[in-house]
Amino acid sequence: MTAALPPGGRAPERAVWINGVIVRGRDAVLSVFDRGARDGGGIFETLRVYDGRPFAWQRHMERLVLSAAELGFPVPPSPAQLRGGIDQLLAEQRLTDAVVRLTVTRGIAGGRPTRAGAWIEAEPLAARLWPGTRRGDASVMFSCVPFQQGWIGRHKTTSRMAWDLAREEARAAGADEALLVAPDGHLVEGAASNVFVVRGGEVLTPPLAHDVLPGVTRAIVLELCRELRLPAREAPIVAGHLREAQEIFLTNTVQEVLPVALLEGRAVAARGMGMKLLAAYRTRVGLER
Repeated sequence: MTAALPPGGRAPERAVWINGVIVRGRDAVLSVFDRGARDGGGIFETLRVYDGRPFAWQRHMERLVLSAAELGFPVPPSPAQLRGGIDQLLAEQRLTDAVVRLTVTRGIAGGRPTRAGAWIEAEPLAARLWPGTRRGDASVMFSCVPFQQGWIGRHKTTSRMAWDLAREEARAAGADEALLVAPDGHLVEGAASNVFVVRGGEVLTPPLAHDVLPGVTRAIVLELCRELRLPAREAPIVAGHLREAQEIFLTNTVQEVLPVALLEGRAVAARGMGMKLLAAYRTRVGLER
């Protein structure tokens, strides 16, 4: 018996790793009793795969395990099992340059012990690159809705309606990304990225203390700034001041370091610092492959 789909619904035929088994299409299902499906009780990591190897694997696993512990999840599958699942899935789909999403759920309540659920998806890299990434620039806008993520923003949960609606705002406006602003007017992050601003020759990014997602690429870029002796620090950023910034760039695992060319349709002055950090980031990727 196949899983029920909505009338006219059609499942993608690509392979998915679910709880240790690779399945396809209509067989790629999750129980409605799993708290990941029922309550949005899940956490996830998105990894970029270069030449068959997930970059910054250890950092992503550390963030996943820490979030699972802080949020009271059952113990997730081991990093070795998850890495084996990724390798198996990449081989099944014959992918070498790809984007992998690894999701862990709170599982089905009532078991003794309760076990976490897990699934892994892999897509070709090209399908996940933004238009601005392909061109080497980006267009961004401010989300119209004040953003109040609270402490949960420190974790990459599957309960992402607020972030997803902001991304849809950006798409509807023809922008690559939506910038999220707190009710007090301070910049928080992008809907799917961390944000950096260059002002007075200094690289600034909103502090983690403001419940910003601790992005893996964000952390690497701050390390690269130290290596390149570029002044950089965490600092509160008033969103209205972005129009006066020398540069703005975004970071995330898939898009890497992405200079911003347009903010709300107005040109940003420069992109040199962002391009320099992108080159350094790609060198780091090459060294760790």
